[in-house]
Amino acid sequence: MKSREIHLTKNFTGPVKPDYFELAEVDVPEPNDGEVQVKNEWLSVDPYMRGRMIGVKTYVDPFKPGGSMEGGAVGRIVKSKSDKYAEGDYVFSMHGWREAWTAPAKGLMKVDADLLPAQTYLGIAGMPGLTAYVGLKRIIDLKDGETLWMSAGAGAVGTAGIQFAKAMGAKVIATAGGKDKCALCEQLGADAAVDYKATDDLAGALRAAAKSIGSKGIDAYYENVGGDHLEAALDVLNQYGRIAACGMIARYNDDRPVPGPANLVQIVGKSLRMQGFIVMDHVDLNDAFIKDLSDWMMAGKVQSKETVYEGIENMPEAFMGLFSGTNTGKMLVKL
Repeated sequence: MKSREIHLTKNFTGPVKPDYFELAEVDVPEPNDGEVQVKNEWLSVDPYMRGRMIGVKTYVDPFKPGGSMEGGAVGRIVKSKSDKYAEGDYVFSMHGWREAWTAPAKGLMKVDADLLPAQTYLGIAGMPGLTAYVGLKRIIDLKDGETLWMSAGAGAVGTAGIQFAKAMGAKVIATAGGKDKCALCEQLGADAAVDYKATDDLAGALRAAAKSIGSKGIDAYYENVGGDHLEAALDVLNQYGRIAACGMIARYNDDRPVPGPANLVQIVGKSLRMQGFIVMDHVDLNDAFIKDLSDWMMAGKVQSKETVYEGIENMPEAFMGLFSGTNTGKMLVKL
């Protein structure tokens, strides 16, 4: 079997460019004992992958130029020499950025494509959904009646977080770039949505939004963006406010360090708590997450939002779209 896959041509800093990727064709070997051969059907691109392209080890190894990239994928087993999986089973793997692959069955996760659409396990029922859940439940410890600011509200984690926070009984102010994205946030249940591209005073716009929904300010902030968003959060958070730092996409393409928030002293004066986290350190919450998500979906409180590109050749374009804001909800590539 032949498979096409995406290789990284070089490690780099600064903005992502198309010529940093190349499409290669490889042979997919037959499975040996304990292995499976899989045809991917859905591939994920995620902001954290940008950090793996720099060439420096962080919490995960960097991508190596000239080799296969990897990421979340859902595919169907076409050949199995494992007693744990049968042909036709759908599995989640980290063998993304390619059309097909053969590998040991150990480490794969079977998914029920009859219960939920297969691609959902890359989005709201997968890592982005669990990330939103961990940030709200464990890091922020969001309470019924509190007010949450969800940044990047139209993204994969943001669309999940808005809905989860509402299901937990919170009020939600979302920020997003553009009227259409703000409308999506409100459609998903946000009590107010602020277009950060349409204001020169983000903190002021957030205070006005809180007032418009009858809130006494913002109790918690879900950080997906960084930069001016974090600075605004330090200004608007109530005393004893909490920040869950999931990502800072505004900083991922910087080619040199930039100054931090000028108002960092607010952490002391307001007794704020800010904690960063990596979702894989909190997989013990997965069972609780799936139970709550199932209950919320059955009650009609949660829906999945996706942006879909088609074809392995469009993986780089889909990935670059994360940084220009072309996606609403989870960014996916369909094969």
